[in-house]
Amino acid sequence: MNKWIRAFRLRTLPLAISSILMGVFAAFQMGYVRWEVMILAILTTLFLQILSNLANDYGDFTKGTDNENRLGPVRSLQSGSITKQSMKKAIILFVFLSLFSGITLVLLSFGIENRFKVLLFIALGILAILAAIRYTMGKRAYGYSGWGDLYVFLFFGWVAVLGSYYLISMNFDLNVILPATTMGLFSTAILNLNNLRDHKNDKASGKVTIVVKLSFAKARYYHISLLFFGWFCFILFLYLNNSPMIVYLELLALPFFIRNAGVVLTEKDEQKLDPELKKLALSITLFTLLYGLGLFLR
Repeated sequence: MNKWIRAFRLRTLPLAISSILMGVFAAFQMGYVRWEVMILAILTTLFLQILSNLANDYGDFTKGTDNENRLGPVRSLQSGSITKQSMKKAIILFVFLSLFSGITLVLLSFGIENRFKVLLFIALGILAILAAIRYTMGKRAYGYSGWGDLYVFLFFGWVAVLGSYYLISMNFDLNVILPATTMGLFSTAILNLNNLRDHKNDKASGKVTIVVKLSFAKARYYHISLLFFGWFCFILFLYLNNSPMIVYLELLALPFFIRNAGVVLTEKDEQKLDPELKKLALSITLFTLLYGLGLFLR
């Protein structure tokens, strides 16, 4: 069982949950609450994130990217603790779990009678499943051709936040694009940090990332811009919604982001960037939870 827990890569799960919580909290700020939808949305997101992690393990291993030169933690197929056949079965299992949970979520939100919205959100769910699989798997894996950042931005940002907001509120508010953009940019920063760590091996293995395209030096400034504009969008969202000062509680997390930016700008040893992945993910989770706490205390 421990080998599967490692394969699930639990340290990536708080970030996925944070994107859903951002949509939930934004809905709460606008006066909408549906706890049962929130719980099922989080469960669906967990299944999708684990699916993505397993598919990435399989894709990077079969393409030879997970090798002795990779600086990150040793993955399951690379270590031999899980076979390719077992990993394929696990991927299929989580495809079905994601589908079942997602369809249940959509039916709970809209009811069977609202067929258009049900079909639309099921289609979005299928796209999310395909995105999770196709990041590194297949001959045209988009993570190998420089499109990973865009997909992460869209699915961890706009799809997750706007989707969860709509499922709870049954309403679309243009202002919510701002926190959705924030989570998309922060999530892209996590991916960029991962790619900064692995840029040498990625380039040698034929994996084209934004870091490989830009160079290590330029991608560090790209990282800073992702964090800066993420914060800018969120503060603008709070300002436009006349939020009381207590809702700005997430500013307490800002020093952790500034620290991360400093490390990325100055650290030349890629190996030492690996611990920053977990720290940045936890900082984003703290940021989101502080926003929610501020809403409850207002």
